[in-house]
Amino acid sequence: MPRICFLDTVHPILMQRLQAAGFNCEEQLTLNRQAILEGGLADCVGLVVRARLTLDAEILEVLPALKFIARSGAGLENIDLLTAQSKGILVFNSPEGNAAAVGEHATGQLLMLFHKLRLADASVRSGEWNREGHRGMEISGKTVAIIGFGHMGRSFASKMSGFDCRVVAYDKYVSGFGAASGVEEWSMDQIYEEADVVSLHLPLTNETSGLVDANWLKRFRRPITLIHTARGPIVDTEALLDAMDRGSVLGAALDVLEYEQRSLEGLRTDASAWNRLTQHERVVLSPHVAGWTVESYFKLSDVLADKILSSPLKLLT
Repeated sequence: MPRICFLDTVHPILMQRLQAAGFNCEEQLTLNRQAILEGGLADCVGLVVRARLTLDAEILEVLPALKFIARSGAGLENIDLLTAQSKGILVFNSPEGNAAAVGEHATGQLLMLFHKLRLADASVRSGEWNREGHRGMEISGKTVAIIGFGHMGRSFASKMSGFDCRVVAYDKYVSGFGAASGVEEWSMDQIYEEADVVSLHLPLTNETSGLVDANWLKRFRRPITLIHTARGPIVDTEALLDAMDRGSVLGAALDVLEYEQRSLEGLRTDASAWNRLTQHERVVLSPHVAGWTVESYFKLSDVLADKILSSPLKLLT
């Protein structure tokens, strides 16, 4: 039977469905790069991954039988897509599986910032009852700009549609989505001029790495609130904190940080801006969990099973 190796932990529904379809599935959760280079996966027709390992050209060269890579989640930055395509290796991901979770999380972060919920909670727990000090703002009437209008951006837009605000979006590579989604398609120049809230929903690529830097932040005409649930390296943390100190950024909700390890499973806390970031009252942080819900854990794997089993790979079983 064709061999599929799971290099990361995912919901068991994926293995169950593939085994039922006739694939031989096994977990290789501790297999390292060197073992792969030495031929440990040479006969595998499929790999299931998250972010633990980077599947670059060197790795793909030693996988002659590989027919597909299934990435649980949306991001594909740890897979050499050009090499995979040149070798006829199909690459599946499952952004549909956690889009709802990301949209809800980004909405929650925005509400936390606008209504000062984290600060208010801490204040009451300390015995204070400072109502005026925790007066919030409303999303209603604001212009909420979404940068990147894929599955995640669309999900956040649908959540914002119930807040009586103006929802606009920009995507460099997608257009014509406005009429169907109820979202206004804007240029970045329009967003720089009129946005109150900016939510990032971009993949990590050479083009987007470091995109949100000092120059980018200085282009906004009015103070903004930044929501970031995409990939950490897209935002220059020090530049963001400097903008907050100037008052050009009112608040920031960061589910992802440039200080995350490449595997997304750890964090560097020795960066020069770390203390500034964690002590800032107008910053809300979470540990890359926007798409990490009970429901999404199942859906991410179920979607992958659908895609794998409906592809030409079914001929292998």
